[in-house]
Amino acid sequence: MCPLLLLRWGGCCCSRLLLLRPPPGLWSARRGGGGVRWRRGLFSGSPSAASHWSKVVSEAEKIVGYPTSFMSLRCLLSDELSNIAMQVRKLVGTKHPLLNTARGLVYDSRNNLQMRGLVVLLISKAAGPGNTAELSFQHDMVSGIYSSQRSLAEITELIHTAFLVHRGIVNTGELKSCDGLLKDMQFGNKIAVLSGDFLLANACTSLAQLQNTKVVELISSAIGDLVQGIYCENSNLSEENCLTHDIGISTWKEQIFLSHSALLAKSCQAAMELAKHDAEIQDMAFQYGKNMSMSHKLHSDLQPFLKGKSSDSVAFSLNSAPVILHQEFLGREAWIKQIREAQSKGNLMDFTKLQEAIKAGKGVISAIDLCHYHGNRALEALECFPPSEARSALENMVYAVTRFS
Repeated sequence: MCPLLLLRWGGCCCSRLLLLRPPPGLWSARRGGGGVRWRRGLFSGSPSAASHWSKVVSEAEKIVGYPTSFMSLRCLLSDELSNIAMQVRKLVGTKHPLLNTARGLVYDSRNNLQMRGLVVLLISKAAGPGNTAELSFQHDMVSGIYSSQRSLAEITELIHTAFLVHRGIVNTGELKSCDGLLKDMQFGNKIAVLSGDFLLANACTSLAQLQNTKVVELISSAIGDLVQGIYCENSNLSEENCLTHDIGISTWKEQIFLSHSALLAKSCQAAMELAKHDAEIQDMAFQYGKNMSMSHKLHSDLQPFLKGKSSDSVAFSLNSAPVILHQEFLGREAWIKQIREAQSKGNLMDFTKLQEAIKAGKGVISAIDLCHYHGNRALEALECFPPSEARSALENMVYAVTRFS
């Protein structure tokens, strides 16, 4: 029997009940005459959340035909990027964050960085061709996915990677002596700007080659959303410990949509447009991408606060979802008092003390409920697609990011 939970946010009840089922293995939902029944998905057992996600991604890559990490190989093997890679090697031994970004792209042990392109391919395969697609157009399909949709998946990854690289730019005006030499940071910034711009230019060129005005409009607006979202993030981070920003969970969701969800949501919608699906299917794909990425972000924000994690002090963002929700329940004045109590001489934050205070409140549980809520919204969006391996893989990705045991 699946428990029914009625969620509350800021005193307002959601208008409908949500099905939350934390399965021992991976499960997927099917609606029948007797309501919703759950069936076992691709995997069973009770591995850790990290291995759970890795297995889901590994199986999903088999369904779409090849590992997502190789999708942008044509771009990565170009002479221009090879020259940039040679310049990045000069940063070895410095503390510039671009090195960590490059290392994460090469060795992504948690399979998080290449997730967006994989979702685009899976939802393309799950949806199949649209009702208005021409028969000659369907000959272009390989493993149930159009070549234009595979190109779109590559474009999505290139855009995401470009912004990851651009995030590695250092504010040289705030450097301290322990951060390394100023000339190293300036050189690293130049490489970050050039390499990010190169990836973004390649993505825009490939986007134009799709020759679909609506797809170009969707992805262009997603790039604009990313810029706006990252600007808001940086504005909050610059004075994070000063607590000048009193944002609620609704504002947090708006900002996270821009910086984390818009690209995946609009890429999923664009994939449906390329297959000539109608507006309803396009909207369902958009809703899946939006809610899946929101759950993914919430899952990431919750990691420092979950039981069973390392007892070592872990720095976390004061603008993460559990913290925002904790502040809403606690009240602004009481929250500021907790911050002041956790600050030592020199305004250094004792994150261990603050972490325990947040874990003792209601913010963590509320963030878990919110993660489940968006997970259920993502599952509801998939109900318009016929049962298939690709749809099951998309469902299992949701279960993996809404699992906390």
